[in-house]
Amino acid sequence: MAEAHQAVAFQFTITPDGIDLQLSYQALNQIYLSGVRSWKKRISRIRNRVIKGVYPASPSSWLFVVIAILATMYMRSDPSMGLIAKIQQHLPLSLHYSLSTQGQTMLSALVFSTLLWLSLILALRFCLKLLLSYHRWMFELHGRVSNTTKVWVTLLRLLSSRKPLLYSYQTSLPHLPVPAIKDTLNRYLESVRPLLTEPGFKRMTELANEFESNLGNRLQRYLKLKALWATNYVSDWWEEFIYLRGRGPIMVNSNYYGMDFLYVTPTSVQAARAGNTITALLLYRRKVNREELKPSRVPGTVIPLCAAQCERMFNTTRTPGEETDVLQHWQDSEFVAVYHKGRYFRLWVYQAGRLLSSREIEYQIQRILDDPSPPQPGEEKLGAITAGDRIPWCQMRKQYFSTGVNKKSLDAIERAAFFVTLDDEEQGMRGEDPAGNLDRYAKSLLHGKCYDRWFDKSFSIVIYKNGKSGLNAEHSWADAPTVAHLWEFTLATDAFQLGYTEDGHCKGDVDRSLYYPQRLAWDIPSEVQAQVCRSLAAAQALADDVDCHVFPFREFGKGQIKKLRVSPDAFIQIGLQLAYYRDRGGFCLTYEASMTRLFREGRTETVRSCSNDSCAFVKALEGGETEDQCRRLFKLASERHQNLYRLAMTGDGIDRHLFCLYVVSKYLGVESSFLKEVLSEPWRLSTSQTPVQQMELFDLKNNPEYISLGGGFGPVADDGYGVSYIIVGEDMINFHVSSKYSCRETDSHRFGAQISKALQDIMTLLSADTKTSKGTAKAQSKKLL
Repeated sequence: MAEAHQAVAFQFTITPDGIDLQLSYQALNQIYLSGVRSWKKRISRIRNRVIKGVYPASPSSWLFVVIAILATMYMRSDPSMGLIAKIQQHLPLSLHYSLSTQGQTMLSALVFSTLLWLSLILALRFCLKLLLSYHRWMFELHGRVSNTTKVWVTLLRLLSSRKPLLYSYQTSLPHLPVPAIKDTLNRYLESVRPLLTEPGFKRMTELANEFESNLGNRLQRYLKLKALWATNYVSDWWEEFIYLRGRGPIMVNSNYYGMDFLYVTPTSVQAARAGNTITALLLYRRKVNREELKPSRVPGTVIPLCAAQCERMFNTTRTPGEETDVLQHWQDSEFVAVYHKGRYFRLWVYQAGRLLSSREIEYQIQRILDDPSPPQPGEEKLGAITAGDRIPWCQMRKQYFSTGVNKKSLDAIERAAFFVTLDDEEQGMRGEDPAGNLDRYAKSLLHGKCYDRWFDKSFSIVIYKNGKSGLNAEHSWADAPTVAHLWEFTLATDAFQLGYTEDGHCKGDVDRSLYYPQRLAWDIPSEVQAQVCRSLAAAQALADDVDCHVFPFREFGKGQIKKLRVSPDAFIQIGLQLAYYRDRGGFCLTYEASMTRLFREGRTETVRSCSNDSCAFVKALEGGETEDQCRRLFKLASERHQNLYRLAMTGDGIDRHLFCLYVVSKYLGVESSFLKEVLSEPWRLSTSQTPVQQMELFDLKNNPEYISLGGGFGPVADDGYGVSYIIVGEDMINFHVSSKYSCRETDSHRFGAQISKALQDIMTLLSADTKTSKGTAKAQSKKLL
């Protein structure tokens, strides 16, 4: 191949006259420039380590301390109270001989200044950690801030006044605390009270009391020991036991998806959309590597969130194992893996240390689209092996992909920055059936054809024939808010910064001497092809069973909800309880994902949204109680939900604590009937909110057509629903509902209709009270006049 020939730095031939050395200056120049880029990255990383290592101080503050100490000594005062003289006495003998007395004093002063500077940094970081450990602010009523919280905010702003790097706050974030076992058990019993009969609740209370008095305290001691030793007592076990030890398919069951803009497709040229999307993702990677991204914060505050999940965003793959999978992360790759019509390509995105322009990447993508070569035997559906069970994939990988050409090609996919699928279908809200097309769009991103995605990659980008895009993300390395942050940056950079020409192509010039994208070679034996067929059959059955329904709710949004002085999330969650009750005739254990990123290496906690108060409201509304009574119960349910969410965010949740106690019991080889029953309870309603506008890259008010559709996931229980929602702007909420066709009791479209009706019914109920209040106020005003 031409590109392989040109990549050789030198060639030599042996002749009768000696060795004839032929240098390829182009290749040598490439090697030189790649080395320069590598060294620049190393220097940048060292610089960033220093800057974040001394945060919240700055490296230049060392000079200030040194000058202050020397100035004080010049005025014949000893700021060290004799320590400088002590340091001078303990200097090595060689320095006593080589330096004058004044030089020894200066050196001792520098050592003292450095030690003093380091001590001040440790003190500042300790103060910052104490400030970030304060969480009472979250439980204070809006508009009623205590003096303690006001002082806390002032101090936090002072210590955070310097511009931080992405990871500057990491070492100052507090560790996740282990809740008291009694508190966790009480909160658990309260959460299941509306779901159990009187005898069932009495039995569960007895199990909980027995667990607390016997095995529970023993397990708690081990857990506290781990919390003292580990950075986070939950995250590593959560990643291993919830994600990596799963032996079933990760497609649908674990992976999730993100969608493009709802109304806008920036270009209909597939190669151009791919060019800008890939460029935007690589620009984001550059910002992560240079730590130029601002740390994420709690919306509307200065409180930082843990950024640890960004570390494995790119160049990461989940590799299968017999008992547990492994997440493998490599240093920056200079290429991406591309799939098109059954062929795999390696696309180099750097040349001579330079990131290719989006126009050049478009040019390379178009070459792939125009390539007429057919797939090699067994290549077209090879990706299905990542969609099936993990153990067969592990066995095939060890036996047939550990050496030779298969290993090289597999390495090219696994070590790639990310995976790109050039899909030959068209998707999006289009044609005569826009709603149905959104459902098909969701299913395409969730599982595709089951073989045209590489589900093991940290994330895969899908570019459709009509220019629509989306992503599929593997779940073990990070949670949805981190991927949403990446995707939001990508969409905004694509549409508002990189842009397109009038004819829909990427902007910029093309170096037409670029090497052709490299086709990956395979030698797929019949045994692997047979396993691919089995994996594809299992994956296809799973995919065909998923019922997805995506719909924009346009009746009202958070703007109208906030006018009622209600939390939008609480409003939606109570609406989901009402919808489920109407759909199934009862209540169920409900999962809402909350973050614990206020703590170092925090991930998620469960908010058990089905509470005594929410059930009381639903029963009152459906039972024909008065509107005033229903509104009173709704207020109690809303306040209860917000309190549950705050407890989860601040480390006082229920489920992660019980999960870790269960893991400890397994390590100790002891059985707990209480823990076993708790962790086997099915989540028939699993919900999650996708954050939006985490980065203010464009003004949504002035560009309302650039509304994001958000993303979704598959159902957690075979007889349940998965519901993801994104609150967009002031007037829209987008919902993604999933269930399984095989369950006769569930129907995603039916449940979507129930959600819409429930939200409108609650709004009508609450708005009636507002109108009544306004009418009363007007009447009183007229009387006064």
